[in-house]
Amino acid sequence: MAASSSAAAAARACGVHQPVAAASPARAPARVPVGACASSEAAAAAPLRHSIKHLRGKRRVFFLDVNPLCYEGSHPSLASFARWVELFFSRVALRDPVVAVLDGEEGNEYRRRLMPSYKAHRRRGDSWGSRGGSRGGGLSSVEPYVTDVLQQCNVPVVKVNGYEADDVVATLTDQVLQKGFRVVIGSPDKDFKQLISEDVQIVMPVPEFGRWSFYTLKHYFAQYKCDPTADLSLRCFTGDEVDGVPGIQHLAPGFGRKTAMKLLKKHGSLENLLNAAKIRTVGKDYAQDALTKYADYLRKNYEVLSLRRDADVKLADEWLSERDTCNDSIALSSFLSKLNEDKKLDSSILAADFHANLKQRSPDRNDNFCQLFSIASSI
Repeated sequence: MAASSSAAAAARACGVHQPVAAASPARAPARVPVGACASSEAAAAAPLRHSIKHLRGKRRVFFLDVNPLCYEGSHPSLASFARWVELFFSRVALRDPVVAVLDGEEGNEYRRRLMPSYKAHRRRGDSWGSRGGSRGGGLSSVEPYVTDVLQQCNVPVVKVNGYEADDVVATLTDQVLQKGFRVVIGSPDKDFKQLISEDVQIVMPVPEFGRWSFYTLKHYFAQYKCDPTADLSLRCFTGDEVDGVPGIQHLAPGFGRKTAMKLLKKHGSLENLLNAAKIRTVGKDYAQDALTKYADYLRKNYEVLSLRRDADVKLADEWLSERDTCNDSIALSSFLSKLNEDKKLDSSILAADFHANLKQRSPDRNDNFCQLFSIASSI
């Protein structure tokens, strides 16, 4: 979407820097190693005994997984994108640096070559499909609109061809951690749970409540009773029905999550478990048979489900600077004006959410967003 003249003027006045998205062709990925999981409850609980002072001393860098925010349920919706981004900027990230990430062209193809069933229900070449859920048609035609408004809000937009957004976020997360920052990933995608640690959190949109909600290491332990490093190994057994990655339940009836977790806790990792099963009995007959017969099957699942960290992208120093927010209001209002002019979306929900959000804002910020609500109400 081309910026309006008023938006452009405000951008110049605020000193807005609009970085160009980095896009590079895919390169041959390194083989993903099979990681370890916690071998005992004590080991799983150890990361919780961290220093609060240590965490507070580190600045945060936010990654925004854009694709899934552009849907209302299973339908493409720029209004949904505008709603979640406004809440993300005003309630979550504030002035902390934000990097937005899009799925690259042919981003699914690497995993589809490994497993043809991977996202087979989605159109090939649809760079706007999310790994985190079932999506409908593509949104490639509106990508310029989304990219433009994010850049006006001083958010660099990164897209690497041949890679899904998840892989780019995983690659950049490693680079950010090496520089001593904490990472917060804004996404509903469950695949990011494999990255959770003391210094990596997720913040998820919760449509039922119209807000973002943090998901941390503490939440993970409470939900799964194990270390996040077990997440990937465990999902190799249970599969991912949404993404077309089958588990082994249909091949080995009775081999479910409970059995897999018990064996993984004892042996520490998927690879350790498979190696042990080659030389001795590691469980009941049905489990032993499944582990020996379907070892390659499980290893392939691991490679498909693992987030890659070899995306051809380098963290720019300016992406770590405090974000200038002075252009947020006018950039978002200009974006909503374009939606109003095009008459392509029903934004009654957006208007209601803006109204509710305005009521919750502090008085000194309400005036800045009155224009947003006025425009949203007229769409």
